[in-house]
Amino acid sequence: MELLSAENVVAVSTAVAGIVASAVMVWYERRVPRRKRIGYRVQMDNPIGDDVTSGRANVRLGLFDEAPGMHQATLVLLRVENDGSQGIGHDDYTSRELHGLTAVFTDRSIRGVSVTQPPGTDHLMSHFTPHAGFGYDPGGNALRIPRVPLNRGEHFKLLVLLSGGDVGRDIRLVGGIRDGEVHPNRSATPDDKPPLFSRAARLITLMLTVSVLTLSAIVVVRDDTPPPLGCEKGTLTITGSTAFAPVVRDLAKEYEKDCEGAEISVEARGSSAGVGELAALEGTSAAERASMIAFHDGPSKRADGSLTRLPMALSVFALVVNDALRLPGGGLTTADVKRVYAGDITYWDELDPKLPHWRVVLVSRDADSGTRQVFQDRVLDGTWEGVPSTSLDCDVRTDRAAPVRCELDSTEEVLKKVAQIRGAIGYSELNIATGRDHVSRVRLDGAEPSVAALEQAARPYPYFGVEYAYTYGDPPGGSLAGSFLDYVRNNGETLIRTHDHVPCSTPEGERLCRDAA
Repeated sequence: MELLSAENVVAVSTAVAGIVASAVMVWYERRVPRRKRIGYRVQMDNPIGDDVTSGRANVRLGLFDEAPGMHQATLVLLRVENDGSQGIGHDDYTSRELHGLTAVFTDRSIRGVSVTQPPGTDHLMSHFTPHAGFGYDPGGNALRIPRVPLNRGEHFKLLVLLSGGDVGRDIRLVGGIRDGEVHPNRSATPDDKPPLFSRAARLITLMLTVSVLTLSAIVVVRDDTPPPLGCEKGTLTITGSTAFAPVVRDLAKEYEKDCEGAEISVEARGSSAGVGELAALEGTSAAERASMIAFHDGPSKRADGSLTRLPMALSVFALVVNDALRLPGGGLTTADVKRVYAGDITYWDELDPKLPHWRVVLVSRDADSGTRQVFQDRVLDGTWEGVPSTSLDCDVRTDRAAPVRCELDSTEEVLKKVAQIRGAIGYSELNIATGRDHVSRVRLDGAEPSVAALEQAARPYPYFGVEYAYTYGDPPGGSLAGSFLDYVRNNGETLIRTHDHVPCSTPEGERLCRDAA
C-alpha cells in the first residue's frame, strides 16, 4: 500500500484538522468565559416621504404634515437582542441610572416611540414604563431603555419617529453588561436572524466538509479491486452470432477493463459463418487457432470433431411483426406460424378474417444464421422455411399470388425491415427486439417471449436456444481465449442477465441449458 497516496494524505489531513479544531474548541470553552451579550442592529432607517437629501420636496399627509418639525422626519426600527450564551437579568445591567441602556440618534430629535416584541414574549412589555426608566427628553436624541430581562435568543424592537436630521446618521446603543458586552450586529432585514455559528466555526466546518467529500470521492472513484485471477494479454477475435453480439461486446469491454494488455475485437458475421471461419484455421499454428472464438445460436451443424463447444447462455428469441398488424390476442399459435412459413398464407386475412388484407412478407435470415436455425428447429419442428426467397429487399411488388420472402445478413437488418413494411413478420433475439419503434413481439401459444415464460413449466415458451462458444480444440493453458471464457463463466453472470439471457454457469441456468441442448 502506497503511504503517500492521495486518499491517505487527505485522510490524515482531515484527522489532524479535526483534532486541532476539537482542541481549540475545548481550550476556548475552558479559557474563555461564556459571555453575556446584547446585540443591536438598525433594521430600518427611512425618510417619511421622498429623500430630503435629493433636493426634492418632502411629500407628507395627515399628522406627518400637520405636526411641526416634520420636514425632515425619519423612521428607525432598532432591534435589541440577547445573542449571547446566557440569559440576562435585571441586575446584569451596569448602568448607575434607573434605566439599563441608552439609544443615541446623532443629529436627530425623538418625536415618538413604539415597542414591539415577538409572540410568546408578552412579559417583556411590563418593563417598558416610566417607572422603570423608559422615556426621552423633549427635543433630545437619547432614548432611555429599561433593564429588560432577556432570555437567550429573545429580542424586542423599537420603532422611533425622529426629526431634524437625515437618514444614515450614527445610531448607537450605550450601556454595559456585567461579564459581557453591548455590541452592534450586522444590518439585516426585519425577518433575518443572526448567524448561528461564528465565521471561524463556519470556516472550520467548511474545511472539514471539503476534506471529507474529497476523501469520499477518491475512495469511490478509485478502483482497488484486484484483477481477476487468470488474466492474459494478447489479441482475440470473436466472431459468429449477430444476435448474441451485444452481450459479447459488453463482456469484451469488461475483460479489457479488468485485464490490462488484452485486445478483443468482435466481428459478428452470423453463427454459421463464424463457425466456418473458425474451422478454416485448420493447418495454421496453435497460436492462430487459439486466437478466435465463434459464438453460435444453438448447436452448429457445420462443426466437426476439431471444434469444441461450451454452453454459455440460454437465449430467448421472438417472432416480430410490424406494429400496424394487430394480431388477435397479440400472438399466434405454432400451427399458425408453420402455415405462414410453409407458404400456405399469402394474405393475412386468410389466416384470420379479422386481420387486414395485407400481403404476408417473410423477413428471414440467410442460411448462415443461428437464429434462423433455432427458429426452424424449435418452432418449425426441424423443417425448412417452405417459401423460396423472392426478393433481395422484400419488395412487395413481386408475384402477388404468393407471400414475399427475403433473406438478410443480420438481426438488426431484419428489425429495420419489419418496422418499414406493413404485414411483415420476422424473428430476432429477444433483447434486441425489445423497445423497437414500429415493431411488436408475438406471443407463441399464449406465452409471452420472456425468460420468465421460458421457466414456466405449465406453458413453456417454445422459441429459445443455447448460445455456444466454439473454439478450435480445447483452449491451451495461458491463452487469452481460455481466460476470456473462464471470465465470462465466473464474472459475467450479471451482465448476461441484463441482456435477458440466462447464464449457463448458475445451477438453474445449467439445468435449463442442459434441457435445451
